Amino acid sequence: MHRSAAPAFADVVRGPLRLLLSGPASSGARATPTDVAAAAGRNRIHLVVDDLDAEIDRLHRSGVTFRSELVSGPGGRQILLTDPAGNLIELFQPAHRPGTDAATTS
Repeated sequence: MHRSAAPAFADVVRGPLRLLLSGPASSGARATPTDVAAAAGRNRIHLVVDDLDAEIDRLHRSGVTFRSELVSGPGGRQILLTDPAGNLIELFQPAHRPGTDAATTS
């Protein structure tokens, strides 16, 4: 299956694998924060959440330090953090598009 939010990004799904390909208009094409770019890989683990604001609040209360500001783009909203090993994690809430289920739209 393939979904497109061209020119921002393409979403390719095959079985349990989901690959997001960032185009020049996507937030994924922006530079990785410099303090994170030197650690681990520049790829990121992408976790889709239903309520990004609630997740940010919960993690902030737990002492998590975020590596970016909240960013909004054509596909939704995101924020970056790192796991204890330094891997970049993106929490992502898809944008709601009229006539679609927001949980399955990217």
